[in-house]
Amino acid sequence: MNEAELEDLLSAPRDATVAALRACPGDIVILGAGGKMGPSLSRMARRAADAAGGAICRVIAVSRWSSEAAQRALNGVGVETIRCDLLDRSAVDALPEAPNVIFMAGQKFGTTGAPAMTWGMNTLVPAICAERYAESRIVAFSTGNVYPLTPVESGGARETDSPGPVGEYAASCLGRERMLELFAERRGTRSAIVRLNYAIDLRYGVLVDIATRVFNGDEISLAMGHVNVIWQGDANRVAIECLAHASSPPFVVNVTGTTTLSVRALASWFGNRFGRPPRFAGTEGRDALLSNASQMAATFGEPEVNLSRMQEWVADWVEWGGPLLGKPTKFEARDGRF
Repeated sequence: MNEAELEDLLSAPRDATVAALRACPGDIVILGAGGKMGPSLSRMARRAADAAGGAICRVIAVSRWSSEAAQRALNGVGVETIRCDLLDRSAVDALPEAPNVIFMAGQKFGTTGAPAMTWGMNTLVPAICAERYAESRIVAFSTGNVYPLTPVESGGARETDSPGPVGEYAASCLGRERMLELFAERRGTRSAIVRLNYAIDLRYGVLVDIATRVFNGDEISLAMGHVNVIWQGDANRVAIECLAHASSPPFVVNVTGTTTLSVRALASWFGNRFGRPPRFAGTEGRDALLSNASQMAATFGEPEVNLSRMQEWVADWVEWGGPLLGKPTKFEARDGRF
């Protein structure tokens, strides 16, 4: 698989994604579309809108666009792009009207050194954008980090559990959710909150972190001994389909794999595949950052890409030296410092 084939795979909608856009006609604005997931989600929205037919639908990807190549690639498949600093209220006010909004902006890494910017991106920006699009449907990406660490045998935190963010990044993400709740209360804004962890691409993600460490002979920390993962394409599909579930108060859903995975077992699988025994550091704790995806599975179905396929794809990619983003997830952090 090359990068072009990977992008095609990550952006493939399913029938339910197309049906969701038929149920939510009109233009789609994707805010913060220049990150790791934004380009493939934007492409998927364009493909699903084309398949839905009917009235012409604009898909508009908004970002500061530090990567001109990513911007050009989206333009080439029919996605409009706009450069915008989402901290600039007047610039956000000038963005096009749209009945459908997907909010993807945020900051995680660098929080420890620049906490003010993290709070600005994760709490102030959502408030600015929610005010601008108060009459629209808004699907907003959040994170499973808003939950506390939960016992491994519990199966993970559920949407009805009380938040318990660890660290400033997680607390600021809960602030994002609270801003959406505020606009639901004051303006009746319909929204859906996607608590995601962890999305898997072949160029980044927990499986890539583990596989590359095994391949390179680096130690693998067992501090966070268990994880949930989901194929990025599956996460993209669920996010777009959440437009049809936007409500006031917000619809909240954990988006991740439905199985609790052992980091030791994952590393051992890659070790057997590569013929390189993994090196471990530390021991597994009794709790971890885990989310229960039962509601997602009941509402949207099980993820289409299972763990076996993700492992095989990641192993192939690492073995042939496929390009990586060089952005470790830091999934092993237990103190919320990123």
